[in-house]
Order: sequence, then structure tokens, then C-alpha cells
Amino acid sequence: MTDSPIHSDGRMHGVIVGCRRDDGRWLLIRRGWKVAAAPGKVCFPGGTIEIGESQQNAVVREMREELGVSVEPVQRVWKNSYEDKPLLLSAWLGRLLSHEFKADEVEVAQVLWLTAQEAANYSDTLPHHREIVAAMVAAIAR
Repeated sequence: MTDSPIHSDGRMHGVIVGCRRDDGRWLLIRRGWKVAAAPGKVCFPGGTIEIGESQQNAVVREMREELGVSVEPVQRVWKNSYEDKPLLLSAWLGRLLSHEFKADEVEVAQVLWLTAQEAANYSDTLPHHREIVAAMVAAIAR
């Protein structure tokens, strides 16, 4: 998210997307090794919101760009305005509409399907990861 557009509030805005299979496993990725931000880290897929783009449209676009799949944004389940960097990040629950992945080789080093427990306890993740996993699980339980 380093070359991302700065919104009117002076921050970059981003979305991440949690999709769960019927067997309870969640879609995560290992970020590509050559991406500028957090190379090699395990996280939910996502990216930046363009100026004038809605969060929902960013969810759809980012999933198509990173993984080559279609997704329906269901609901925002988490939001954080970071104190230490100009970033506003929202986590969305999504429903996969297609299941044939064509991952962008630069953006995505690995596609992972993990249980909520595996995802929450995975080493090599980004800040707030456990909190986001918990928000995704809580949204499904409602």
C-alpha cells in the first residue's frame, strides 16, 4: 500500500476480504516476495481503495486482480484507523462466486485455506490479524 492514493482525510484506505468455504476453512494468502508492503506475510487478500471507489467495489476489484475470482461483498466486519501510519483499513466478509483461482504471481506467493484457529495462530502474519480473524468468525456466527 505504499504507492496508494491519499484520500481527502490524508490517509490511504484499504480493504481486506475474508471468504469461508463450506468446510469452515478461510481463504488467506502469503503475499508475494517482491511486493513493497509486507512481503511473504500471511494475511487475508485485499488492497487499496482508489479515489472515488466504494469499499464494495474495491473488494470486488482486489479479489479479481489478486486471485482472479469473483466475490460478493457481504458486510464490513472490522475497521481500524492506524495511529502509527496514515492508513484506514476495513475488513469485509465476502462470498466467493467463482472458485477457479488465477493468482497474480507478483502479489500472491501462496493460496492457503485455514481453519479459524489455524489462521488466528499462524506465525508470519500482519498486525491485528487475530482481531480480524475473530471479527470474521463472529460475523459468520450471526
